[in-house]
Amino acid sequence: MNYRISTRAAALAPSLTLAIDSKAKAMKADGIDVVGFGAGEPDFDTPQHIKDACAQALAAGFTKYTPAAGIPELRQAIADKHKRENGLNYKPSQIIASCGGKHACYNVILATCQEGDEVIIPAPYWLSYPEMVKLAAATPVILQTTDQTEFKVTPAQLRAAFTPKSRLFILNTPSNPTGSVYTPAEIKALTDLCIERGVLIMSDEIYEHLLYDGAVHQSAASFSPAHYEHTIIVHGFAKAWSMTGWRLGWCAAPEPIAKAIDAIQGHSTSNPTSFAQKGGVAALNGPQDHLRGWLGEFARRRSYAHQKLNAMPGITCLNAKGAFYLFPNISGTGLKSSEFCAKLLEQEKVAAVPGIAFGADDYVRLSYATGMANIEKGLERMERFVKGLKK
Repeated sequence: MNYRISTRAAALAPSLTLAIDSKAKAMKADGIDVVGFGAGEPDFDTPQHIKDACAQALAAGFTKYTPAAGIPELRQAIADKHKRENGLNYKPSQIIASCGGKHACYNVILATCQEGDEVIIPAPYWLSYPEMVKLAAATPVILQTTDQTEFKVTPAQLRAAFTPKSRLFILNTPSNPTGSVYTPAEIKALTDLCIERGVLIMSDEIYEHLLYDGAVHQSAASFSPAHYEHTIIVHGFAKAWSMTGWRLGWCAAPEPIAKAIDAIQGHSTSNPTSFAQKGGVAALNGPQDHLRGWLGEFARRRSYAHQKLNAMPGITCLNAKGAFYLFPNISGTGLKSSEFCAKLLEQEKVAAVPGIAFGADDYVRLSYATGMANIEKGLERMERFVKGLKK
């Protein structure tokens, strides 16, 4: 049998974050004491009122198909959230509820990009962006940044990257994997250039609520009517409400793009899980007081890990201002990221994600969305590993 694989599928790189997390979990299942810094999900439970809303929906038999773009109640709750928190006016018809934030990103790229288009992506990037662009038969154009510029692309870099083929600019702030946060002025400067060139902006704002040290988030869509018309926001429930397994996200878009995404979703996944959508309504409309405690604990872990990493020989680490990742520079160890992470897992049973997955081979990603005891143990092992390299 000739099992011919499509060229698009064959060209994809597997998700290293999922691969590392799966390997760590398999080792744990075998009784090995592994400390995992790989997964990008909070270790806190979903708030109880959200789980209760889902359970009530199940008990009431809310288990059938819904409209492909989500139930009206959820789409209205998302529109209300953007009005309340971001000062943006969206009609429910401009909101598409999806099967996770990742699905929202893919829908946006598929709806707006095609063969011959270029998509500008600052690096380090969330590892799925370039692969999604390839699946849409478009071309990713990578703009490299480093810790010397706080992992932020400059207006000069963006201006130089534009060509007549430029279709979409992807902006992720707060950032996965770096934890960097663009200031409102920096966001406006970049998006102003996109508007001048008629380039759309996909603004990935899923870490919007996870900010530290006075950092401020402002949506790319909020600066002017032109910004609103050029921006598609992608967002989700995974991070700020610890709903990673619920697979529930959304996008907010100009009407023609939202209509196209609705059609794509109608022929691919159809609706997000019905009873999960009821949980999403409760998440947005219910109390948000869980966040204060979570942010306090994340900040405590971040400060400890940042200090510990910078004390290790051969490692420097910029402090994160958002999300729940640190992205230390390991170039002083003499190893590139894949070799560093492979040896760290083999020798010290610590799982981290190689920076090469994010387009930055001199770095590794560590998630501090895990308990302090794990962080302390994992970083002690990592320090021993790094010191051993210097012998």
